[in-house]
Amino acid sequence: MMAANAISSTLTTPPLENGDKLTRAEFERRYQAMPNKKAELIEGIVYMASPLRVQGHGEPHSDIMTWLGVYKAATPGLMSADNTTVRLDAENEPQPDALLRIKIGGQSTISEDDYVEGAPELIVEIAASSVSYDLHQKLKVYRRNQVQEYLVWRVYDRQFDWFRLKEGEYIQLEPNQEGVVCSQIFPGLWLDKAALFAGDLSKVLAVLQQGLSTPEHQEFVKK
Repeated sequence: MMAANAISSTLTTPPLENGDKLTRAEFERRYQAMPNKKAELIEGIVYMASPLRVQGHGEPHSDIMTWLGVYKAATPGLMSADNTTVRLDAENEPQPDALLRIKIGGQSTISEDDYVEGAPELIVEIAASSVSYDLHQKLKVYRRNQVQEYLVWRVYDRQFDWFRLKEGEYIQLEPNQEGVVCSQIFPGLWLDKAALFAGDLSKVLAVLQQGLSTPEHQEFVKK
């Protein structure tokens, strides 16, 4: 009888489709009925993920998670997450490629049903190019919900946009003379853009270690 009820529930739940206009509650209901798919709700519109290529997404995503994971390992009190649903507001439930949040005293919490609620301090998206909705619809949503830093790696453009929220607007952080971009929210979170684009993960992590050795990072750890 239980199996029959489960089948009946699946058959009566419409599948998610690209472009559907849904409330967050209905989006979650349909999403739970279709496992092994990635879908997001952005401004009340459903976006379904396409198949992902290795060079265009898989390897860059892996490198970013390694970079964030090393920073997290050296910085107590943080949580990093990979492709995790974030409940931002009534019309937005994205599933960012990566995020970094402060666990106690930060902007977001973990719900009883194990989702992130509220804006993580930092979100990273892997995009193909500047035409991606990551740099348009999502950027506006993250800005409005006060994600403090938003990173978009445009793989085919060979560009990495690092935005910092300031007075309600996103300003782009520029590399220093060494070509390194430094987080203003997470001291010591340094990124060598040229090494990242070259696939030189060893150098990316070496530069990160330099950031982790700074007095600013040590002071952040004490807090």
